Amino acid sequence: MSKTKKNLIKTLTSLAFFTVVLICKILIQSADKYVWAVAFCAVYLLAGHDVLYKAGRNIIRGKVFDENFLMTIASLGAFMLGEYLEACAVMIFYQIGEVFQGYAVGKSRKSISALMDIRPDIARVIRNGKEEEVDPEEVSVGEVITVRAGDRIPLDGVVTEGTCSLNTSALTGESKPQSVSVGEQVISGCLCIDGKLTVEVQKEFYDSTVSKILDMVENASSKKARVESFISVFAKYYTPIVVFSALILAIVPSLITWQWQVWAVRALTFLVVSCPCALVISVPLGFFGGIGGAGGKGILIKGASYVEQISKANVFVFDKTGTLTKGEFSVVDVYPKENREDILRCAYICEKNSNHPIARSIVKECDFTDVGAYSIEEIAGKGIVARANGKVILCGNITLLKDFGIESSVELQTQENWQTRVYTAINGKYLGYIALADTVREEAEEVVLELKKQGCKIYMLTGDGISSAKRVARELHVDEYSYGLLPQDKMTKLESILKAKGKKDVVCFVGDGINDAPVLTRADVGISMGGIGSDSAIEASDAVLMHDSLKGILSAKKITKKTMRIVRQNIFFALAVKFSALALSALGISGMWYAVFADVGVSVLAILNSMRTLKKDNKKGARAF
Repeated sequence: MSKTKKNLIKTLTSLAFFTVVLICKILIQSADKYVWAVAFCAVYLLAGHDVLYKAGRNIIRGKVFDENFLMTIASLGAFMLGEYLEACAVMIFYQIGEVFQGYAVGKSRKSISALMDIRPDIARVIRNGKEEEVDPEEVSVGEVITVRAGDRIPLDGVVTEGTCSLNTSALTGESKPQSVSVGEQVISGCLCIDGKLTVEVQKEFYDSTVSKILDMVENASSKKARVESFISVFAKYYTPIVVFSALILAIVPSLITWQWQVWAVRALTFLVVSCPCALVISVPLGFFGGIGGAGGKGILIKGASYVEQISKANVFVFDKTGTLTKGEFSVVDVYPKENREDILRCAYICEKNSNHPIARSIVKECDFTDVGAYSIEEIAGKGIVARANGKVILCGNITLLKDFGIESSVELQTQENWQTRVYTAINGKYLGYIALADTVREEAEEVVLELKKQGCKIYMLTGDGISSAKRVARELHVDEYSYGLLPQDKMTKLESILKAKGKKDVVCFVGDGINDAPVLTRADVGISMGGIGSDSAIEASDAVLMHDSLKGILSAKKITKKTMRIVRQNIFFALAVKFSALALSALGISGMWYAVFADVGVSVLAILNSMRTLKKDNKKGARAF
């Protein structure tokens, strides 16, 4: 049975006994007061024995001033003054607040549990021709493992045999299955839905994606936001101050008026109201819920401090290649268009068996099947020659065509610097060219425009030349960009941006996590979106977009802003009610019952408000992916 359920049963039992004793006291007026003292004492011990134990244990350990101490002093004092009902009520309603807290924390943990469940229990490794089930930590790089339907992939590797559909939702938040086949990379933590895979391991478990993610999630709570740190410091000084204030309230007026019992009751009421439970519980819970809510959408935020930073980020510095662009070649034009099919067919014949990135991009554009058998000759630095039945096909750069005596034309001489062109010819006759380029991500323009709409400043940094940088900046409406930058130049540029920022500005660097580790670390907050499985993305950045989409930035901004709004609401509401209730109790306007309801009520409302960080946004278009 869970701790929350046990606490709920204890609280309900205490409340039931309290109700029975209270009814009996009302009906039986003739009983001796000591009988009721014993009866209420039994209820009190049933409801608050754990609070008394914690208070005593903490006093022995030197940690005196906490909520357990306040509850104990206030309730025992009420008992000593004959206020049995109030003493029991303090403990019972405190326990009701604890039940709400336990439920809220449990719900928050469930939002992160999907991330924690990605750790695979076993790996099926092939050794000496036999399949063995071992701990994933015992598998070495280069060994071969099998993955069956229903298994989680235990280690990062490359598929050597088989096909299957993978459920990557625990990592990316994407519910749509992803198909993988021979030659493709797979990462640990993904669930095999159907089929069977044979995978050659490329990373040991400690270095795998799932291990790094688990480590990041487990350590997230250690990175406190400034607001959260403030509450911790506030509670540390606030509690002893109110304890001594209550002591002064009990003694000083009593020496003047000699109404010791009146001022003692007021002091005890003051103590009950003063408990900082609402702040101490709800603020961390709000951040925890925000991190869990982001994790459910494939956005891993490493700690509460980064939730705060992302919510404030208003200067975004983007790497170009692999971030604003796809980071891979795509066919953007085939010229002349009337020869498109012939040009692509010739290129396919030459490139279909090549592993070169340009070749793979061209083949991806084609849908040919039976093109016949050709002998292939690769000429280093120039291209490929394919021959069959007296037919000679050329596919490569201008130099290759010139070597074969093919006359140049206008399109051979002029070329956009941002393009890579592959020229084709057949039997000495020029056909045309295929233009390839690193294309802009489909969602990039929408994301940049939305950030600008929110008042954010946008920079773009790239190592590419001016023509490529200018084209992307123009297409995405980026006003400021720098080109031709080496990794160290990117750091210098980022330093200048950080130096020029205002006091309230927060600079966020967004990179693909491949060669951006230094700038990701140096920025106020670093976000990596280099696709699932990027080691440096997980290690160097403060947040990781596990789904390869820039829209995750907008989603992260939305979630973190909502989280910070709820946290601030809790702080303002709790402090306002606390200080007003403290003043009323000190003046004798409010009694112990009001103090109990004020304390527990504020805590419950703050906890329920914090739980809104877990609420899913079901509005159309709200999901980032």
